[in-house]
Amino acid sequence: MLLPKPLQPGDTVAIVATARKIDEEELTAAVALLESWGLKVLIGNSIGLQDRQFAGTDSERFADFQTMLYNPTVKGIWCARGGYGTVRIIDILNFSDFSNHPKWIVGYSDITVLHSHLNTLRIASMHATMPVNISRNSAASLASLKTALFGQKNVYDFPHESKKLDTITGELVGGNLSILYSLLGSSSSIDTRGKILFLEDLDEYLYHVDRMMMNLKRNGYFDEIKALLVGGMTKMKDNSIPFGKTAREIIEDVCKNFDFPIIFDVPAGHIQDNRTLIIGKEITIKIGYDKVQLIQ
Repeated sequence: MLLPKPLQPGDTVAIVATARKIDEEELTAAVALLESWGLKVLIGNSIGLQDRQFAGTDSERFADFQTMLYNPTVKGIWCARGGYGTVRIIDILNFSDFSNHPKWIVGYSDITVLHSHLNTLRIASMHATMPVNISRNSAASLASLKTALFGQKNVYDFPHESKKLDTITGELVGGNLSILYSLLGSSSSIDTRGKILFLEDLDEYLYHVDRMMMNLKRNGYFDEIKALLVGGMTKMKDNSIPFGKTAREIIEDVCKNFDFPIIFDVPAGHIQDNRTLIIGKEITIKIGYDKVQLIQ
């Protein structure tokens, strides 16, 4: 796995939109944050554009992202927001020279398209908060992004009940459940064998969570993983006839015949305390009787 170089003070981070539209004034807090870390900011041409709900046409969003990939002065690309649209440009993006000049690509939610595609190319990327969320994020969330960008180690401790102690090490893969589900069968679908799988999601019907989990199961996503990490399963919805299980219960039910540990409430996803996770990097999980420590 290839990890891009850590950022240094004075480096430039580009902010672009690969999915839903966003205006430049919505980036004010994010720009100020990067500048407070000693970084320069380059606002992409996709910021402020609109084509229906998208940040410009597919061609415009593609051109902006591709330009930042090629720009030698840009050391990191921070996706402004999620929504929907990244999958519409993934097949026309050219990553042929990216492995020679890799840079950190940062975001989550719809940006799971990029994380997954880069993982198939064996290049690491950052599952982390985005500019649209900065004013609502916890201090720990923002600090974890700075720590990761500058090449330092993040250590997260959070509650978890277990009947036995365990230590698991493996490559972290995954991201947004809906996106992983949508990529199945494509060239961007990830290989989970021997790895630690992370899942999170937002605003889904519970029956559809079951459908997506069943499809991942039928595609072998859980067959050989070392552990399953579950972040925020936020604002789940139900029908007038209740599905009868929570998102947690659905995941437990689908995975009940596997022997890997399932760790819920990982501080990542569509939550205020959205900590940075490096997709493609080896992590260590130390499972205690009442807590988990995640080291990356």
